[in-house]
Amino acid sequence: MTSAPARVAHRLIPQSGPGRVLAASNLVFTLGSGMYLTAGVLYFTEVAHLPAGQVGLGLMVAGLISLALGIMVGHLADRHGARGVYASALLIQAAATAGFVVADDFWSFVAVVSAATGAKAAGVAARSPLIRQHGGDRPQQFRAYLRAVTNVGVSVGALLAGSAVQAGTATAYDLMVWATAALTAASAVFLAFLPPISPVRAAAGPRWIALHDRPYLLLTMLDGVMAIQFKVLTVAIPLWLVADTAAPRWLISATMLTGTLMVIAFQVRASRSVTSLPSGAAAYRRAGFAFLAACALISLTAGIPGWAAAALLITAVVVHTVGEVWHAAAGFEVSFVLAPEHATGQYLGVFGLGAGLAEAFGPGLLIWLCIEWGRPGWYVVGAMFALTGTAVQIAVRHAHDNALRHASRPAEPAPRPAR
Repeated sequence: MTSAPARVAHRLIPQSGPGRVLAASNLVFTLGSGMYLTAGVLYFTEVAHLPAGQVGLGLMVAGLISLALGIMVGHLADRHGARGVYASALLIQAAATAGFVVADDFWSFVAVVSAATGAKAAGVAARSPLIRQHGGDRPQQFRAYLRAVTNVGVSVGALLAGSAVQAGTATAYDLMVWATAALTAASAVFLAFLPPISPVRAAAGPRWIALHDRPYLLLTMLDGVMAIQFKVLTVAIPLWLVADTAAPRWLISATMLTGTLMVIAFQVRASRSVTSLPSGAAAYRRAGFAFLAACALISLTAGIPGWAAAALLITAVVVHTVGEVWHAAAGFEVSFVLAPEHATGQYLGVFGLGAGLAEAFGPGLLIWLCIEWGRPGWYVVGAMFALTGTAVQIAVRHAHDNALRHASRPAEPAPRPAR
C-alpha cells in the first residue's frame, strides 16, 4: 500500500523524463539565482564600491534593455529550435555573471548586468516552447510545478549567500559570484539530455504576430500591473516594517520565509483548480481582492505595539501569498491557452513584458505610494490590484475571441527536424 508522502511525491514529480530534466535544470539554475537575488546588490555596493543610486540606475537600464530581448529570442526559439536557443541564453548569462568580478565602474557594471539580465529574460522566453512540448497534457500545471521548484532553489541559494554576507569579505563575495555563474552554466548542460524540438514555420499573417494581437497585449499590460504585487514582499514590506512599525527587524526574514514556503506547498495545488480561461479570469479577480485585503492589513500595523504589528504583518503576508499563487496560476493558464503553438516563444516573450515593466517601475511606485505617502497609499495600491484583477475578465474574453478568429490558420511544418 502506497504511503501518503509517496502519493504526494508522485503527484508533484513530472511523469516524463524530459520534464524531470527540465525540472533538474531549473533547480540548479535557481540555486544560483537565489544567491544573486539575496546578495547581488550588496556585491556591487560592498565589493565594487558603487553608490547605491548608481546600482539602482544600472539595474533599471538593464531591465529596460531586456524587455525587447524576450520577444526576439522567443521568436528565434520558435523558428530555430528552443533547446539550443535556451542553452545559449544560459551560457551567455553565466559568462556575464562571471564578468561581475571585473566590473569596477558604472559603465562596466551596466554592461555586464545588462548582458546578464537580458540573457535571463531571453532564457525565460526560449524555455516556453520546451515547457509546452515536455509539460504533458497540462503544461500550465507543469509551469506551476517549476515555480514551486524555483522557490526551493531560491531558498537554498539564499541560505548559501548568507554565508558570504556574514563573512563580508571580497573573497567570499567573489566566490558567491563564481558559484552563481557555474550553476547557471551547469543548468545549460542538463539540456543536452532533452530531445530536440523541430522548429515550426509561421502561419499566414504578420511576422511579429504577438505584437499585432491587441487583446493579448492588453492582457499583458494588466498582468504587468498585477505583477507589481511581487515587489510588495521584497520592497514595500521591509521598508514599511523598519520605518513605520514597532515590529522587530528579524520579521523581514520571517515574512520572506512564510511566502516562500506557501508557494512551495500550494502553487501546484492552486494550478489544478485553474484549468480554463474562465477559471483563469476568476483566479485573477480573487487574487486582486486578496491583495486589497493584504494591503489593508499592512496599513493597520503602524502605531500599534510590536507584537500586534508582527501578528498583523504575518497575517497580511499569508493573505498576500494566497493571492500570489492564484495570480501565478491564472497567468500560466491564460498565457499558454491564448498563445498559438507555432508562436509559443514569441507570445510568452510578449507576456513577459508585463512582468519586466513591473520589475523596472514597481519598486519606485510602491515606495512613492506606500512609504512616502504612508497609510493612504496602501489603500490606493490595494484598490489598483482589485480593479485590475476585475478588468482581466474582460481582457480574457476579448483575447479568447481574437484567438478563435485566428484558429483556422495552421502552422506549416518545418522542412527538416532540428539537429
